[in-house]
Amino acid sequence: MHSCSDESIDEIAAYLGVGDQVAALTAKAMGGAVKFQDALAERLNLMNCSQQQLDSFLKAHPPQYSPGIPELVAKLQQQGKAVFLVSGGFRQVIHPIAEALGIPLSHVYANQLLFKEDGSYAGFDAEEFTSRSGGKAEAVRDIKAKFGYQRIVAVGDGATDMEARQPDAANIFIGYGGVVERLNIAAQADWYVYDIHVLLEALQ
Repeated sequence: MHSCSDESIDEIAAYLGVGDQVAALTAKAMGGAVKFQDALAERLNLMNCSQQQLDSFLKAHPPQYSPGIPELVAKLQQQGKAVFLVSGGFRQVIHPIAEALGIPLSHVYANQLLFKEDGSYAGFDAEEFTSRSGGKAEAVRDIKAKFGYQRIVAVGDGATDMEARQPDAANIFIGYGGVVERLNIAAQADWYVYDIHVLLEALQ
């Protein structure tokens, strides 16, 4: 599990001209200062992104990954380990990433933007686990129930990722500080890395 695309919200906001305001709200959400669902609703209402604007953004911004992510996913899959993407970002952004990495869409847990018939913004799907605080732990519990896994390692960089580390959810949480270092996450993670290649080396 890796939330490589939660910050896609900030990127779309910048594209729409409200980047600074939305980035401040994202920082609060990722730092754990406010409930995720409240910050998500506030950010999306501020962005008011239409289907047409999102399509234009996706064409102009092909998927990007933290260095080492494609290699890490490939190595895990070669070793017979299932990889899931659990993200506070949007399925419209995450699905192309999953497809490019060879991850089945059934292994994606993310938010869903909703649009009216004319393409204008209509809200988000509040039924998605990742639309609310604690949702990533719920997603991991769902993965365990659906797929029968006993042991799950979560990798992420924010407070919502670390919430997945629960006795009945993710067994181990590896914090990632390669994009943004968050000292509160580093202090509580089972392992904290700044380079994905460190994880690759551990799998050798």
